[in-house]
Amino acid sequence: MRPTRLLRRRPALVAVAATTLLFVSATAVQTGASAAAAGCQVDYAVSSSWQGGFGANVTITNLGDPVSSWRLTWSWPAGQTVTQLWNGSFTQSGAQVTVTNASYNGAIPTNGTASFGFNGSWTGSNPAPTSFSLNGTTCTGGVNPTTGPPPTTPPPTTPPPTTPPPTTPPPGTSQPCDIYAAGGTACIAAHSTTRALYAAYAGSLYQVRRSSDNTTRNIGVLSPGGRANAASQDSFCANTTCVITIIYDQSGRGNNLGYQGPGGVGGAVQPAVANKESVTVGGDKVYSLYIPGKSSYWRDGHLTGVPTGAAPEGMYMVTSGTHVNSGCCFDYGNSETTRRADGAGAMDAIYFGTSCWFGGCSGSGPWVQADLEYGLYPGGSSSWNSNQRAFTSKFVTATLKNNGTSRFAIKGSNAQSGSLYTLYDGSLPRGYSPMKKQGAIILGSGGDCCIDNTNQSVGTFYEGAMVAGYPSDATENAVQANITAAGYR
Repeated sequence: MRPTRLLRRRPALVAVAATTLLFVSATAVQTGASAAAAGCQVDYAVSSSWQGGFGANVTITNLGDPVSSWRLTWSWPAGQTVTQLWNGSFTQSGAQVTVTNASYNGAIPTNGTASFGFNGSWTGSNPAPTSFSLNGTTCTGGVNPTTGPPPTTPPPTTPPPTTPPPTTPPPGTSQPCDIYAAGGTACIAAHSTTRALYAAYAGSLYQVRRSSDNTTRNIGVLSPGGRANAASQDSFCANTTCVITIIYDQSGRGNNLGYQGPGGVGGAVQPAVANKESVTVGGDKVYSLYIPGKSSYWRDGHLTGVPTGAAPEGMYMVTSGTHVNSGCCFDYGNSETTRRADGAGAMDAIYFGTSCWFGGCSGSGPWVQADLEYGLYPGGSSSWNSNQRAFTSKFVTATLKNNGTSRFAIKGSNAQSGSLYTLYDGSLPRGYSPMKKQGAIILGSGGDCCIDNTNQSVGTFYEGAMVAGYPSDATENAVQANITAAGYR
């Protein structure tokens, strides 16, 4: 977003305040002499509504025997359509909607729950579905006991006492995206040049290209869930210069970031030098993505899981408080697919730097702010947020989450120690509800860069991820604990 566009704000659609909590209960009864118990309850809640659209959350409670996967179906009574869904996948044929579990929330124990959310469109009226079916059987809210022999031990209804809650996985067995998934907000993009962001990830982190012969090499991890193999880069780039051409998406959705220049995704800037800065993580040497200006990375992910429109999302990045400037804008997050400044709410990205967009700033930064397009917001308005604080440590954690219609939150911390500090948690600025996200991913620049212009911002990127849904504070705290335990030095 460009300072010259500050006054070119477009009026947002006026959100229609509506919070309707509608409950639909259900039971599934299987027939046969030895059929297992089956039953379910579905809680359907319309969380927000606006002209022509709405958001809803659905929670399935399994009242029968444990299931390893689920498929929930219903029919719309008034021609509504699902436009986007998170924590699952969907198909719709006419009025019939089918939602199936994601890879991480298929198993539902007895009395356990699984949840998903979605945005939909409607015309005229928006009544709730009157009936749901789970795995092909109709839900009514009760349970039919098994007709076979009684079990020797009752089915578990709660995890064993030694099992940690899902938002705080045991140290060493989970990485940030495992933690987000356990909290019900799965990563839809995960990027790092330093380490794996999933405990099981064993693929490539990034690609380098050397100038001596223009060949490339993918740099992976030392072991599944481990740190980057810097020795592989060192041997490949010995006696020549290497640049980082691709930062691979670890989520499996293919949201790889390419540099915005010739040979990359197209544009006017160049890839960053690969060995400009080395640090250690957990005692292992790794390299950062060190952007000295005139570098930027981008991906159009609107068809590969990146939230669009008013869908909720969250994100974090680990950056540096010592390599910053006031150039617009060192961002990581949701941006325009057009690579142009397309209006208020077209972006939803973390900004980190010393730019004070609206004036009135306290101190010299650098600060964590929200780039929502047509403005860097330190809080819920253009007035300077007195709760803002500078983060000048070598390694900084920055987080942003936005429910797309009414609320967003900004947090920051030292990435080597300490808890997240809440800089703002409240209403979206005027003119930004609902959000109008386009679903591209930007790293290292603002949204209106860099088809035919160059990036003015400098900054350092070590790792970051974007998630579908609105992460809980407990989930974000667990991610911060994982980052501090990673041992950035």
